[in-house]
Formats: sequence, C-alpha cells, structure tokens
Amino acid sequence: MKKYIYTDLIDVLSCKGTILYPTDTVWGIGCNATDTEAVSKIFNIKQRNESKSLVILVDGLEMLKHYVEEIPEKAIKILKNKIKPTTIIYNNPLGLAKNVVASDNTIAIRIVQDEFCQELIRQFGKPIVSTSANVSGKSTPKSFKEIDASILNAVDYVVNLHQGIITNTPSRIIKFDEDGLVKVIRD
Repeated sequence: MKKYIYTDLIDVLSCKGTILYPTDTVWGIGCNATDTEAVSKIFNIKQRNESKSLVILVDGLEMLKHYVEEIPEKAIKILKNKIKPTTIIYNNPLGLAKNVVASDNTIAIRIVQDEFCQELIRQFGKPIVSTSANVSGKSTPKSFKEIDASILNAVDYVVNLHQGIITNTPSRIIKFDEDGLVKVIRD
C-alpha cells in the first residue's frame, strides 16, 4: 500500500470526514467511530435512522479491549479461529460516539482481517465505522461499480483500491446471551 493513501485517509478521518473503502467483506462507508458528528454524517449519507446501530472495525484484540468493558472468553476463542469475518455484539461499550451505540447499550465490533483496513486503523489509532455502501433499504453493492452515485458523491474520500473485486458476503454476526451461549444473528 502506498503511504500517501493512509496519510490522506487519516487526515479525512481526523477532520470528521467520511470515507468509502473496501473491507474484508463488502465496500463500506466509514468514519471515526469516536466522533458523534462524523457518525451523524454516515446516517445522513445512508438516509438511515440513528436508532439503528452500525458496525465498528478495530485492528486487533488489543484495540478491542479499549472499547469494550468485558470480552467473553468464548469470544476470544472465536476471534482466534478467523474462519470467516465475524462481528460480535458486545455489552457496555467504552469511548465510542453515543450515536454509534445501540439503544440497549451494545455495539457490534469486528476485528478486520483485511490488510489495508488493519493498517489504516492501526495508523489512525481509533476504530472506524463500517456500514455497507448503500442507501438504507437498498441492496448491498457486490462491487464498486454497483455503488450508487449518491453515496460516491456524499463521502469525503473514495479509496482507489480493489475496485474490480466482487464481494458477496457480509460478516457473520453473533451475540452471547446471559448464559454465555452463542446466538447467531446472521450467518
């Protein structure tokens, strides 16, 4: 990856900006997950109600520990397997923008497996929002070419990588119940 890409992206993220970028699953719209104003921009771009939560990406387990009060031991085992990109819903998030946290005080976080995203998050030093690059209620684009012009025009920066790749699989989403059992929300 070219160094200037990260520098430009970090500048945009640091200034409450929004980005369109490839992830380990589908193309995402992102911003600084700790900035309420930036998160509001994401909801506006997606034309989505703020009562719906968003997924957050972190670069690894150490970063995750800074934003979640408690990580269940079973979650750590699942994360170490890395079979499929997996988003886990955690209770009691810490240090994130209030409008990115669900009304039941939970947050969906994925340790991203994509090298580009990991390096971006590592250099930025904070988690990044990742929501599919579509207007709410419309289909998730499977490639860059399928992204609606309204999304392309609304974000502050479009990453010029992996634009020819076709993706079809969002992450698996799981949650742990009160007894510590895994509940699959999306497989």
